[in-house]
Amino acid sequence: MVVVDVRGVVGVPVGWSFEQAASVPVAFVTAYYALVDLAGVRAGESVLVHSAAGGVGMAAVQLARYLGAEVFATASESKWSVVRGLGVSGERIASSRSVEFERVFGSGVDVVLDSLAGELVDASLRLVRPGGRFVEMGKSDVRDAGEVAEAFGGVWYRAFDLAEAGVERLGEVLREVVGLFEEGVLELLPVGVGDVRRAGEVFGVMRRARHVGKLVLSVPSVVGAGGGWVVVSGASGVLGGVVARHVVAERGVRRLLLLSRRGEGAPGVGGLVAELESAGAEVRIAACDVADRDALAGVLSSLEGGVSGVVHAAGVLDDVMVESLSGERLAGVLAAKVTGAWNLHELTLNRGVRWFVMFSSAAGVLGAAGQANYAAGNTFLDALAAYRRSRGLPGVSVAWGLWEQRSVMTEGLG
Repeated sequence: MVVVDVRGVVGVPVGWSFEQAASVPVAFVTAYYALVDLAGVRAGESVLVHSAAGGVGMAAVQLARYLGAEVFATASESKWSVVRGLGVSGERIASSRSVEFERVFGSGVDVVLDSLAGELVDASLRLVRPGGRFVEMGKSDVRDAGEVAEAFGGVWYRAFDLAEAGVERLGEVLREVVGLFEEGVLELLPVGVGDVRRAGEVFGVMRRARHVGKLVLSVPSVVGAGGGWVVVSGASGVLGGVVARHVVAERGVRRLLLLSRRGEGAPGVGGLVAELESAGAEVRIAACDVADRDALAGVLSSLEGGVSGVVHAAGVLDDVMVESLSGERLAGVLAAKVTGAWNLHELTLNRGVRWFVMFSSAAGVLGAAGQANYAAGNTFLDALAAYRRSRGLPGVSVAWGLWEQRSVMTEGLG
């Protein structure tokens, strides 16, 4: 049980994952407090946001534009496309690594939201118009407000810690921010998710500024132990059986839904189920083609306790040289890999899924003679994993080589 002050919390909006929800409070509440409470940004004013491709920076750009301000921004040159994607025009973007931004933004700004140090702070202060505001979020180069005002024409300078706002005000800001998300004014940030057990590596990425958006630490959980089901597609195949045994024996999964086109009629399924049940698992079998969205939706909706994990191991081979590859033979292979994966992706959104593992192949990366269709399908799985993770959702695509176990798909290989 966790005890929190009710004044500082708000319900997670429908459709958000835990990782997406975790990416919002610090970034957006910090940016809101800086721009609204401290700087008092008004419509028509100009705001310079430093490090605009980071979490707070991206949040500040969105909020400043919502407030009606003209936004100027700095970021590493490799991240300028991210800033442009937030609606900042190219002539208002400069590098955060040199004082060149002072020349680029020479006409000056009304407000600076700063997180830099040294000569970069001096250059930023010189850009602030008389009577303007300079809000400092960083800790490495905090200045004296009186000295700043004297040296830079009366610029109002304020360094802050978010905790100074107090829990009641922070809760009010958080509710305002979530309201703006629900109105469609704000958009979620790109999220990089790292296991809390590898927090040192994640902080290393943050320290070197190699990320875009927000980094979030996830806490590992035991999938299936809390009543949710782990869904395994392609379960009647050799690999599906290997996976089912593994997640029960090694991961503590206790509820398994095994999907295959033949269901209970597939060879060996009875023995597999008996083995899994003897190990303490509750097992259901469904004859369902994951490429059939309606059928899949019906099966998933019947699961009391919901879905906590997905392993997409379905796949077929139809080898043919590319010059003889017809649309029909391409579609047949892509149905299991691509359509099936996308259906599982869409139908398990908002279900609190903790695993989403897809069985890809080295063929998608290295290529394989006669398997252009199969390679394309596996490349899609790799891309889907990246797509999910960019949105704070679990997603892993494993590019397997040859398996030791013989299967229907590999029995013809020499």
